[in-house]
Amino acid sequence: MVTMKTVLSRASAPHMPPRLAQSAFELFADSGFANVNLDQIASRAGVTKGSLYWHYKNKKELILAACQHYYRQWQQEVQSAIAPAADPLERLRLALVFSVDSCVIDTRNRLFTTGIFMLMQEDAEVRASWSKFYGAVRLFYVNLVAAAQKEGSLPPGDARRDVDLMLEAMEGLKLRAGFEPMIAKAAERKAIVEGLLGVFRHGAETDGVVRRAGAARVSRRKAGCCAKR
Repeated sequence: MVTMKTVLSRASAPHMPPRLAQSAFELFADSGFANVNLDQIASRAGVTKGSLYWHYKNKKELILAACQHYYRQWQQEVQSAIAPAADPLERLRLALVFSVDSCVIDTRNRLFTTGIFMLMQEDAEVRASWSKFYGAVRLFYVNLVAAAQKEGSLPPGDARRDVDLMLEAMEGLKLRAGFEPMIAKAAERKAIVEGLLGVFRHGAETDGVVRRAGAARVSRRKAGCCAKR
């Protein structure tokens, strides 16, 4: 016989909150926040609605839990993606490859985060949750860029400013993929990553242009002097 104590023990098992959060994330990503209810989340997780209520009082709490599930998953996976590399620039490149795959090419993640953008315009708790995650991602990239600058594989510059620009470009790519889905194809990965890396190489590219322009001016002046002679 299943006793009430057994039911409560199952409902309060430590694996249940992350299991429910993952189920909520998957459903929200697939169907949107407005089209998912608590019955569907409980069914997806394989528990009763009563068990769900044991951990989460309402849909709002599950939305925040789904956000935390996404944040943890992103942070764990990006660390695994860059772990094989020791070279600072290669670590940055691998992080960008992972981010493009996860945030642009992966449809489920892209739809979930763009849904969060819409939701947080009207919800302060969701906005605070995303802002905290965004700050952690920014710091992660600033550290990667600063390491590459220190090593000399990237030109000196304001790492924070450049990372902000790169992240803004990434968010723009996610939105653009909504009406131009061809950019979210794996075949576009290399071009997108190189474009994002270009944000951090701008100093070197600009210096090169200036040097070439200066050399051209000197060459023209010399040619003019020779002609006068």
